[in-house]
Amino acid sequence: MKLWDGRFTKQTDALTDHFNSSLSFDYRLYKQDILGSQAHVKMLALQNIISQDEANQISDGLSELLSEIENGDIDLMQDSEDIHMLIEALLTEKIGEVGKKLHTGRSRNDQVALDMRLYLIENISNVQNLIVDLLDTIYNLAKQHITTFMPGYTHLQRAQPVTFAHHLMAYFEMFKRDYKRFEFTKEMTDSMPLGCGALATTTYPLNRDYVKDELGFTELCQNSLDGVSDRDFCSDFLYSVALMMMHLSRFSEEIIIFNSHEFKFIELDDAFSTGSSIMPQKKNPDIAELVRGKSGRTYGNLIALLTTLKGLPLAYNKDMQEDKEAVFDSLDTISLCLPIFTKMLATITINKDNMYNAASSGFTNATDVADYLVKKGVAFRDAHHYVGKLVLFCTINNFTLETLPLSEYKKISPIFKEDVFDAISIATCVNERQVKGGPSPTAVNKHLDIAKQFLNQVKA
Repeated sequence: MKLWDGRFTKQTDALTDHFNSSLSFDYRLYKQDILGSQAHVKMLALQNIISQDEANQISDGLSELLSEIENGDIDLMQDSEDIHMLIEALLTEKIGEVGKKLHTGRSRNDQVALDMRLYLIENISNVQNLIVDLLDTIYNLAKQHITTFMPGYTHLQRAQPVTFAHHLMAYFEMFKRDYKRFEFTKEMTDSMPLGCGALATTTYPLNRDYVKDELGFTELCQNSLDGVSDRDFCSDFLYSVALMMMHLSRFSEEIIIFNSHEFKFIELDDAFSTGSSIMPQKKNPDIAELVRGKSGRTYGNLIALLTTLKGLPLAYNKDMQEDKEAVFDSLDTISLCLPIFTKMLATITINKDNMYNAASSGFTNATDVADYLVKKGVAFRDAHHYVGKLVLFCTINNFTLETLPLSEYKKISPIFKEDVFDAISIATCVNERQVKGGPSPTAVNKHLDIAKQFLNQVKA
């Protein structure tokens, strides 16, 4: 018997039951459903809507159910429409008729909104902890490579010399923003919807503030129509996951490139690589490739939910059941990708010589040659033109700017002196970039100090 079948004169079709059921995925909400129900019955007794004895029986029965579920004594994959109805049915089976009073003064509409908010608040914190682990790994790796020179790139062309620490800390900033974005998402989720009812609250004298405080929410959903129909917090979560997966995908792409035979900047640990079934020499970056690939499914989840919500009238509509699989899948994806990516990154081997050779052989110091002239009074636009001619000559005649004879420099401009070679060494090019946010060891150390402060703050 269904808990809502009083109005119906015939049984629903078996296919309807299967199509309508969400238990196969919303079973995850059992804990939040039980905790929310316990807070609700405490409030019902406080408001004299049910007796204290009834509230105690219900709360104790729910505690027993929670223990039995978590001990594996109850199989949640039963014949029920959703986790909410299953918990109520199991409770009534356990404690008798008094269990039917659990649902007094609430609807599944505000109940599921509550469960999803509780579930996301807990799991956003878990994701943030994984982000902190990744930030720690990046920070510690960067500390080791403050003077490891490498080329910086634009258009995937060697551009200017930087350090590996500087390169890594760019990703630190991305993931720091992700942490903050999840914090914002948690704030957007931190409103208590229970008491909104189906859409218009109830005539019972509910104390919503008591339930809010009991469950640890900061504020109440202020409008009952919005309280049951709001899924912005789910969309915010999916966006936060999708954007972080984009950052992980970009990082994975560079790891794949830097690990290639053509670059040889890094080497992945055997524990985070795979082989080929036919080519015995292969050592493939499959972990990085899978992280890169899984970003697409999180984009799909975000677009799917936004598309589901875009045409819904107030208040609750069954379409909103589609929020859960998208949220659960994105949560599973980010929770799977973050730990393995962090371990992979922590175990890479850095080939410093290859990085340095790449930085010194791709005219990455050309801008510094121009700056050398500017510091001696040449207008930058003229200096840019002169250095372009030098690079063209080097390219044709197989020189680098470091190996080009001073006599050739002087053919372009008599201002060039012997000191140009000190000015354009890779170390000088990097070390002199001491502007805040730059790649010099001085600037990077300041960045690392700020990063450490952030890490200490979020760990406190």
